[in-house]
Amino acid sequence: MPSLKDLKIRIESIKSTRKITKAMQMVAAAKLRRAQEAAENARPYAERFNAVLGQLAASVGGSDSAPLLLRGTGKDDVHLLVVMTAERGLCGGFNSNIVKLAKQKTVNLKAAGKTVKILTVGKKGREQLKRDYANLFVGHVDLSEVKRIGYANAQDIAKDLLGRFDEGEFDVATIFFSEFENVVSQKPTAQQIIPASFEASEDAGEGTLYDYEPDEETILEDLLPRGVATQIFAALLENGASEQGARMSAMDNATRNAGEMIDKLTIEFNRSRQAVITNELIEIISGAEAL
Repeated sequence: MPSLKDLKIRIESIKSTRKITKAMQMVAAAKLRRAQEAAENARPYAERFNAVLGQLAASVGGSDSAPLLLRGTGKDDVHLLVVMTAERGLCGGFNSNIVKLAKQKTVNLKAAGKTVKILTVGKKGREQLKRDYANLFVGHVDLSEVKRIGYANAQDIAKDLLGRFDEGEFDVATIFFSEFENVVSQKPTAQQIIPASFEASEDAGEGTLYDYEPDEETILEDLLPRGVATQIFAALLENGASEQGARMSAMDNATRNAGEMIDKLTIEFNRSRQAVITNELIEIISGAEAL
């Protein structure tokens, strides 16, 4: 049974931990507000941009003159998985859930005889994946020094991917990230970005004929690289909001768990102290009776 001194030290240690987790919860709550606004503000633009590209892609169809980013290489042999996670931990299962989805995709592709390559964005995902798939790594993007994610960061990642695609390093690219739903719910998502896959909305431009100048192929040639960067940027913003939401929830749980542990240890401390006092009283009384 631990001594009174040990119990007291443990209680003080947990109180210090509770102060830290509470502070981290408050910081995550403040960051979440900005990150959530950024993610929600980007969604309408990304959705409308994809809808326009979807209309253009539908008009081009499977034409041989369609841009390579749209029609693809014609093969499905080499897959590049872009796993986007956080640079820091202490955010519950946020990083693990994204990595789990990427691992599942890797297993399925390898079982189908495909070649898999992995590019990581964020340190935590790389740390988890290197245990089993370090030999599949082809690159890493470090965003630890970036205070606020901007479109330029997405453009840099897109430029790297497009360069690899032009050099024939892969046939299909898929990004893995977490879609923000609310503070307690973040959905791990896999989205193919190369070859570009866009769906035109059902009601967008219904019954309307468009005459494009220059032609659709030329417009797509210019817009598709921007579309890839836009999808990556939207994914980074979703990840940012999801990370802060997951961290806020995790730190809230940690704070409450610390409080419950302090209460239990305080009860144990009081009982132990009462037992010590009782024993001392018994010894005093016994000594007095002996005299």
